Amino acid sequence: MASTEKKKKSDSARTKVRPAGFPTREQVMDFIATSDQPAGKREIAKAFGLKGQEKIALKALLKDMADEGLIDIGPARAFHKMGGVPKVTVLRIVDVDDTTLIATPERWEAEGQPAPRLRVMERGKRGALTIGDRILARTEEAGRGWVAHPMKKLAKASEELLGVVEEADGGKLWLRPVDKRIRRDTPISDAGTAKKGDLVLAEPVGRPPRTTARVTDILGDPFAPRSFSLIAIHKHGIPHVFSERVEEEAVTASSLALHEEKREDLRHLPIVAIDPVDARDHDDAVWAAPDDDPANEGGYKAIVAIADVSYYVRPGSALDREARKRGNSVYFPDLVVPMLPHQLSSDMCSLRAGEDRAAMACHLVLDAAGKVKSWRFSRAVIRVAAVLAYEDAQAAIDGEKPLDLLEPALKPLWACWALLRKARDKREPLALDLPERRVVLDEYGKIVSVAVRERLDAHMLIEDYMIAANVAAAKALEAKKAPVMYRVHEPPSRDKLVALKDYLATFDIEFALGQVVKPATFNRLIARIGEAEEKPQIMEQILRSQTQAYYAPSNMGHFGLALGSYAHFTSPIRRYADLLVHRALVGAYGLELPAPKGDIPDRSSLSGEDMENMGRVGEMISQHERRAMEAERETIDRYVAAFLAAHVGDLVEARITGVQSFGFFATVEGLGGDGLVPVSTLGDERFFFDEAGRALEGVESGDRYTVGQRLQLRLAEADPINGSLRFELPDALPQRPSFKKDRVRPGSVRRGRPTNIRHIGSKRGKHRR
Repeated sequence: MASTEKKKKSDSARTKVRPAGFPTREQVMDFIATSDQPAGKREIAKAFGLKGQEKIALKALLKDMADEGLIDIGPARAFHKMGGVPKVTVLRIVDVDDTTLIATPERWEAEGQPAPRLRVMERGKRGALTIGDRILARTEEAGRGWVAHPMKKLAKASEELLGVVEEADGGKLWLRPVDKRIRRDTPISDAGTAKKGDLVLAEPVGRPPRTTARVTDILGDPFAPRSFSLIAIHKHGIPHVFSERVEEEAVTASSLALHEEKREDLRHLPIVAIDPVDARDHDDAVWAAPDDDPANEGGYKAIVAIADVSYYVRPGSALDREARKRGNSVYFPDLVVPMLPHQLSSDMCSLRAGEDRAAMACHLVLDAAGKVKSWRFSRAVIRVAAVLAYEDAQAAIDGEKPLDLLEPALKPLWACWALLRKARDKREPLALDLPERRVVLDEYGKIVSVAVRERLDAHMLIEDYMIAANVAAAKALEAKKAPVMYRVHEPPSRDKLVALKDYLATFDIEFALGQVVKPATFNRLIARIGEAEEKPQIMEQILRSQTQAYYAPSNMGHFGLALGSYAHFTSPIRRYADLLVHRALVGAYGLELPAPKGDIPDRSSLSGEDMENMGRVGEMISQHERRAMEAERETIDRYVAAFLAAHVGDLVEARITGVQSFGFFATVEGLGGDGLVPVSTLGDERFFFDEAGRALEGVESGDRYTVGQRLQLRLAEADPINGSLRFELPDALPQRPSFKKDRVRPGSVRRGRPTNIRHIGSKRGKHRR
């Protein structure tokens, strides 16, 4: 009690010494609330012209106001209204609500109060921000919540660390990162219950160079089945758990009546689904037959039937919001992270053989030249006659395997495809035949093989039917002036064409920049190369020169396919863009069905919100697609490294894929997976780095290592945790055959160019060639 009285007297004393003209509490509060910059003690003093003893009195006033719960202190010691957010502060984007990004303060120290969720009001070009980004933003209260106006995108702060716990001599624990771009291990200051060998999530503690790691989550054994996929899921922040509400809604939606009487009945047709042998879902099926119209002699009619996902996933539902948040399914060798819950993605929306399914049917009529004469769309009910693997369909058509559906289903499909091929050959799309790796696992999740997928006619047949349906969907919507989520692929930029020209010059191949560049331009270039040894890497370089495809409501055409209008329609189970195209077709062509009972939204066509946010949604799902591609590629690299770990010390056939001053990168022929050959292992002589020729050349020996060169290498290291490989020349000094390399502690890594490297610029490099 005495201490309380003493504090009151002290506070009163401080108040009494405040000079005349000193700002009141209300004036200080008003300044803090209206300031366009962080309002710290210095800014407040400057605003009211306070000096000397007045600043001391201001400090006392601010403390009083904080004690009274009027204000709080945030980052950079700036004041803000208690329970509110600083006027200008650093936020981290943590979620997306429909199309609005949600951010929270990076630092929130108000005890007993959850961090506020601010709606990010983007202006100008959208798509620059995504989940995980940090922004400096101006904040304000709006209605019942807070909004943030981005001022500047900030560099990423220290992110959560994903790695494996390792133990050094003396029992000290270190975190070995799973990201091969991070080349240093981090000492662990707080391991919790984690032990050596655990795959963990950790947060950085302290500041460089004394950063340590504190383990926050233990994910398990990094070599256990599914761990490689788990690493990618956590590293890229891929949503992989459905909420109870979404799961419940999926169960309710899957029980909706088909309304067969209001759908076009196609159950009498021998429609077949042709998919990969390991496909988890089946969202498309095809049928074709000669056209019985005498006016279209030699022509065919075809149906591309796609799962009617828009009937089950309706605008504004919890399912819809979750699908938009994910953007697409993510496919790993051992599991799928689906865009929709399994009740839909692998059950009711999967076109299973012998079961009635709701479908959106694209009806096509082709003339004898392969041109699509007409198209129409209908909501249908189908019963797939068979689900065939590509290999089985191909074997049947080649006469290598008997199949009852050969005559009624497959032969007409192949005959109609011959017409589609005519049209494709005429428009000359980009023809880059690059290998795709396939990881085969046994029932226990262990690797059986890693091989390049065989490219069959059956693959190209399905591709051409899907492309025809996608074009028809885009044109059908354009005919009704309805919104379209286009799949856009713009022509290569001049900068990339210049880089390609310089690259081709190293092979003495000319590439004129003045010409109008079309896909056929690159096809002719590939034809000129023939079957030369350098063909694979030149095709890879041509691929790198292309722009990245994306989704948008404005049509810029599809350069790679040589098409003026193109939209994705054929995979609504796994791509949100296709779902929007289905909804647009339902609205444009009056395909709505009776409204369901219960809490499920009435409409399955585009909502007003869908139409208003097409641009923003296109940017979001394009980002999610890139995220999925990177996660899938990294996971396959980890599986390849795990497969090769049993072959450390063996000689492998390899091809050089890149050259830098510190060494060259090579990939194992037929398997993929890039690995480094450090220049330090090439011998004691000096090496020139020929930047223009993309080569390393020995000064004394003349040995030259250049992109595209095939050679035998010894596999020195295979690290499944981060997917990296390391090679050596066959005659290099042997090293310990283990993927766990001798540790080099932070601080002992030598920096700068290797001592046996001398860099030569592009001019000298060209002269040397």
